[in-house]
Amino acid sequence: MHSKFIFVTGGVVSSLGKGLTCASIAMLLESRGLKVAMLKLDPYLNVDPGTMSPFQHGEVYVTDDGAETDLDLGHYYRFTNSPVTRASNATTGQIYETVIKRERRGDYLGKTVQVIPHVTDEIKQRILDCAKQQDETQVVIVEIGGSVGDIESLPFMEAIRQFRHERQGDCINIHLTYVPFLKAAGEVKTKPTQHSVQHLRTIGIIPDFIVCRCEESLSEEIKDKISLFCSVTKEAVIDEPDVSFSIYEVPLNLHSQLMDSKICRMLGLKETPANLKPWEAMLEKMRNPKDRVVIGIVGKYLEHQDAYKSVFEALRHGALANQVELEIRCFEADKILDEGDIEKSIHGCDGYLIPGGFGERGWIGKIMTAKFCRENRIPFFGICLGMQVMCVEFSRHVLKLKESNSTEMDSGTPHPVISLLSEQKGVANLGGTMRLGAYACRLKSGTKAHEAYAKDLISERHRHRWEFNNAYKERFETQGMQFSGILQNGQLVEIAELKDHPWMVGVQYHPEFKSKPSDPHPLFRGFIEAVVAHKQKA
Repeated sequence: MHSKFIFVTGGVVSSLGKGLTCASIAMLLESRGLKVAMLKLDPYLNVDPGTMSPFQHGEVYVTDDGAETDLDLGHYYRFTNSPVTRASNATTGQIYETVIKRERRGDYLGKTVQVIPHVTDEIKQRILDCAKQQDETQVVIVEIGGSVGDIESLPFMEAIRQFRHERQGDCINIHLTYVPFLKAAGEVKTKPTQHSVQHLRTIGIIPDFIVCRCEESLSEEIKDKISLFCSVTKEAVIDEPDVSFSIYEVPLNLHSQLMDSKICRMLGLKETPANLKPWEAMLEKMRNPKDRVVIGIVGKYLEHQDAYKSVFEALRHGALANQVELEIRCFEADKILDEGDIEKSIHGCDGYLIPGGFGERGWIGKIMTAKFCRENRIPFFGICLGMQVMCVEFSRHVLKLKESNSTEMDSGTPHPVISLLSEQKGVANLGGTMRLGAYACRLKSGTKAHEAYAKDLISERHRHRWEFNNAYKERFETQGMQFSGILQNGQLVEIAELKDHPWMVGVQYHPEFKSKPSDPHPLFRGFIEAVVAHKQKA
């Protein structure tokens, strides 16, 4: 069986939601029993987003095999069962790095190395590699980042043009564009879409579908106009209006316009009826909450709405599992002490979460948040840096090691409770490198972590350098901290929790990367459950 390919491009402006659209289409095709793989092609020259500021790029999504990738892979994971690995994301930086290394080795036998065919051939190979992630992949959905007209995306556009030319009948192009409503004129305008499609056609790519992002559903008259001026059938003009309730409504909207059925017919795929009942039941449960909780997130990248995308979504999944409505309140960690009273700054929440991050900014604000939650017995969840915050707070205010710190924040601290492995006594040649990807962790029975997971051995994804310093482990344990998760076949602390607290749990890994609305992560489910119980007792 050979694979079919769907290429998704975007026009007019960025941030239209190509990733969500791709994930929604994949989910619909999977509901018909098809095996789908997904690939995001990013036009930037960075090798990966690992060194990019969250303010620039948003969240860095980590895969099991240790790749630092685009946040759209998080959408792919949450909506689908397609494999998400390093083969699911490729950047211009990776493409050129591969081509240049081959040139240096002499693989091109002295030929002049050019964008065509060498760069485009490598892009096409990445598409084929994505299809090979699992056996008998039937459909590969390829999302091209950026917008049509961007100089940096031209090699990708040429590659998919060639790819379709070489595989007649096995490929379709979907173009996502913007149809704005001008309030002053009281009119919907199709001209941006027309120009975007014209630009696409000059590259040699003719869209089979035009998906129109818009504020409200488009009229038949507007669809007729887009069909006429963009040379697609009216049935291939699909509107994708803003959703009023949840992003998880998007697949059902596309299905209501028979998009998945039309794709199957165009690609010659068997039209097995879509089974959307589980997804519809999930949305129905989300629409009928039995209670309401407020979670405060104390972080340093909250100005960018996508910097903690997976954390926000995992919290919503946890709320869904407990059938409660969720309100998230964001607090900038470096500003919450401005009023001089931490309780006054962050009051009004039923539970608090400190997500991952790097650097000293907001460090003290996070520590004081953890202290506030510990002393007032308010549910607290620390992720990655959030676990380190929890441990440093405990060492300072319970163990009375007032100058304790992480060596990331103070390399000269007399009590390096959190430090690089190379700095810890008896461990050599292991520090200074990022711990990335999935690691197995063994859980201690009788703990909140073990209760949440209901298993002895788990696997979670990491992205960090600093670790808990085991030289302080015994002192922590004698004062009520327990280490409920330890790296399998190792000694590294993966989970810390307080024994006499309703829920104060910190994890060194990133559980948010493995949560789906159809399968909420156990720790987020357990955290929200503890928040609900705490609220009811208050």
